Amino acid sequence: MPPGQRFVNGWPVSHYGPVPRFRPERWNLRVFGATASGDTHEWTFDDLTGLPRTSVVADLHCASGPTSTGHEWYGIPAATVLDLVPPAPDVTHVMAWAEYGYSANLRLADLTSPQTLMATHHNGEPLTAEHGFPLRLVVPHLFGYKGPKWLRGIEYMTADRRGFWEERGYHNLADPWKAQRYSYQEDDSDQDLSGRSRS
Repeated sequence: MPPGQRFVNGWPVSHYGPVPRFRPERWNLRVFGATASGDTHEWTFDDLTGLPRTSVVADLHCASGPTSTGHEWYGIPAATVLDLVPPAPDVTHVMAWAEYGYSANLRLADLTSPQTLMATHHNGEPLTAEHGFPLRLVVPHLFGYKGPKWLRGIEYMTADRRGFWEERGYHNLADPWKAQRYSYQEDDSDQDLSGRSRS
């Protein structure tokens, strides 16, 4: 258990704002920003069925303290996005965009981790609307706010830029094992001015 966390049973619902209504005819997933080609790529909901899938069993850590264990996530490895839509050589970070303009910034290495995936299912069942259907970014090695529900886009970035919670006082890196909850804990040992990790 990471420091300062407490075990909770079940899977509490936690999010900011209302639960969006899924409209398959309007839904897409966009990859944009500093792509190698300069183009934007889009997948419809039906397009996702042709992408590779994998399962990951991992815990979920909330920055406010609860940890729930043994979640089985099933979905598309996030690294698949980089294979299909390569980033420009100088890309160091991504911004994950969700419904209603919610965002979370990640280092490129966080997105390409073998544990990171764009989940469609949880414990063998499709995600519920409250838990992020149709697509939820899961980044198990970071606090939960780095994994937005209702994922709609991946933006490639050549420099770091804070996301929704990071702009509101939460830690830019969000490693639960280092108890990186709040921005006041950040120091120069975490990252240099370009946003690249020193470790």
